[in-house]
Amino acid sequence: MSNQEISKRSQYANVLQRPTTPYYLILGSTAAISCLGLVMVLSASSVVSLEQSGSTYTIFIRQLIFFLISLAIAYIGSRWKSENWEKFTRVALILSLGALCLPHVPGIKLTVNGNTNWIHIGSLTMQPSEFSKFGLIIWAAATLKKYEETIIEKSAIRHISFLLAGILPAIALIYWGGDLGTTTIILGITGGMLFLSGLPIRHFLWIGGAAIGMVGVLVVAAPYRLHRFTALFDPFAPAVYKLAGWQPAHSVMGLASGGLFGEGLGASRQKWGNLSEAHTDFIFSVLGDELGLFGTLVVLCLYAALIYAIYRTAMSTPDLFDRYACCGIATWFLMQVIINVGSSIGVLPVVGVTLPFVSYGGSSLIADFLGVGFVLNVARKNPSVKAYLREIRIAKRARKTAVGSGHDA
Repeated sequence: MSNQEISKRSQYANVLQRPTTPYYLILGSTAAISCLGLVMVLSASSVVSLEQSGSTYTIFIRQLIFFLISLAIAYIGSRWKSENWEKFTRVALILSLGALCLPHVPGIKLTVNGNTNWIHIGSLTMQPSEFSKFGLIIWAAATLKKYEETIIEKSAIRHISFLLAGILPAIALIYWGGDLGTTTIILGITGGMLFLSGLPIRHFLWIGGAAIGMVGVLVVAAPYRLHRFTALFDPFAPAVYKLAGWQPAHSVMGLASGGLFGEGLGASRQKWGNLSEAHTDFIFSVLGDELGLFGTLVVLCLYAALIYAIYRTAMSTPDLFDRYACCGIATWFLMQVIINVGSSIGVLPVVGVTLPFVSYGGSSLIADFLGVGFVLNVARKNPSVKAYLREIRIAKRARKTAVGSGHDA
């Protein structure tokens, strides 16, 4: 290896090790995924939008409005003072459980595809469980910090029981609505935060066994879920193809027909009635159909960069609350990507989980950006990042002053 190649590798390593790298990775990857998501929502929703409203742009315009609202919320969240987040932790659990109760209120509850996890107020529909994920993460982070700082005689049972007071009621409310996807994500987030907080690995064996047993009971308890698991093994089997196998079968068809570089934007054939929920749960399949294997790998690399940067931010902050919360947010995104992509490629059952920043849906998009806003808030507390951003502001003011002086002259 030449000295020049060694020098280049050293430069790349130095870039990854810079304190500002996670901050800009989060900004860049979120921007890239979100912009691609808007394009894919426009493409994947065009057929359904035309059928429902007579215009191919109706659903896309809604998503664009949600996107602009999400940007504003992320900006506010990234600059919120620490004491405001501390105040929010005191009511986060109450607000989260309250939000999960809303889909069971007569008059506003709404059942979609067997799941009663939606509410409607006039023509506006919302999914409160999306916001409860963030609220539960914030509450769990504060609870784990309290456990770490106040409990002297620590034990695995006490460690876990600190979170059960909030997690078990949340899971009960989610299960009441029949939402297995959100239940699985909440369990995954809890496990990830417990792991980072120092719970010994051996305890995850029985925790994982209990979680798998719980999910198994939920599957057997609902025949439609059992059919989805049956379709997982062979969605093209005559007994399930026109029932639970329809979505995974046509999702795989879409991904397979995309080839290496895809059919081209807007050219997906599966979205023309064959693939239901093309712009929500199965947008990854449309993406693979139109942009091919290359496009799907680019998206997965962007997610990997985002999640890596959030975990880096979590590990670099000295504050336990910030660390646990960032870990929970990273695990949240990781779980949703795994479940959504796994459903699309046919290795996991269909449980109705959106692809972060890409799938259509105002609730999920706003909640995702709220999570990113919090992580950016934590990243901006890093002294190196703070100093770098201050230098940029000073440089901008100097340029404006110089331009103004030039005009006066």
